[in-house]
Amino acid sequence: MVSVMAVGSLCRGLGALTLRSGGPSLTTISFTKHSFQQVRSNYNIHYIDQPAPGDHKNYRYKVHFPEDGQYTVKPLKTTKLGGRDPETGRIIVGTLGGGAKRNYRWIDWFRYGPKDGTFLEERVIKILYDPNRSARIALVAHGDNLRYIIATENMASGDLIKTSSYIPRIPVRPKEGDAYPVGALPTSTIVNCLEIKPGDGARFIKAAGTGGIIMRRIGKKVVVQLPTKREVALDPECMATVGRVSNVDHGKKHVGSAQRRRWLGRRPASGLWQRKTGYNGRKIRPLPPIKSYGVRPEELPVMRFTIGSEGPSRRIIPSTDRVT
Repeated sequence: MVSVMAVGSLCRGLGALTLRSGGPSLTTISFTKHSFQQVRSNYNIHYIDQPAPGDHKNYRYKVHFPEDGQYTVKPLKTTKLGGRDPETGRIIVGTLGGGAKRNYRWIDWFRYGPKDGTFLEERVIKILYDPNRSARIALVAHGDNLRYIIATENMASGDLIKTSSYIPRIPVRPKEGDAYPVGALPTSTIVNCLEIKPGDGARFIKAAGTGGIIMRRIGKKVVVQLPTKREVALDPECMATVGRVSNVDHGKKHVGSAQRRRWLGRRPASGLWQRKTGYNGRKIRPLPPIKSYGVRPEELPVMRFTIGSEGPSRRIIPSTDRVT
């Protein structure tokens, strides 16, 4: 009984520990605020990055990022585009428009740690709802640094997640929520927030309930199967998060009403009369009459009546003698 009480008090004491740089830490290496930013500078990371080639433009809203480019967890203001191109103003997506006001939560797509065999450890503060994406997001902290990341399926408040960029000789034992290079993970591991190039940030597997699988290794490449069953061969240093993306039941709930659909930012898609945009259908009209092509009617001969001594008569004028 005494041992059980001792273990309980020990667990409560460990749970009360914080990750402040000045207090006790559970990490194997002590990171300060400067060294935390130094890890990012080694990868030449810019928070306000331009869309990669092949990425689709966002015609739903435009985010007003800070002018100094410093990362922040404060909700950012947005401007709705309503399906229009922000450069030309033309309507590109005719099904977008309206909806409730939303602020943007700046997600940190770059999860990197030290390369010397140690790891960066962060605590999950809370799991939040993000109106701009299907997955849930997590507010994590290390020392004086706060940031948003994509939450995994079983992530909860108070969890400790690790991040390391070291590739050992023997694959690591993965734990959900941790981030490692794909070359450090064993086969059959489920991953999300996958990079396609080292230092480029997460590009694949970010939607709710999705997850990729590390299939095999071909030479110096690691083959990962995407949720679409497509396989990609990546550099072993590409970072990935272990586990499936949160909010697995997304898309299974019925919208319920046309008003709620408008709150979600979707325009009507049916009705008797709609503008002929190619999406909402056409106005109901009778079919046009049948028109034949390729066949010309035969030309009738021109007849001229004359009066002679023998009475009225007629003769056919050839087509060459016609008077125009």
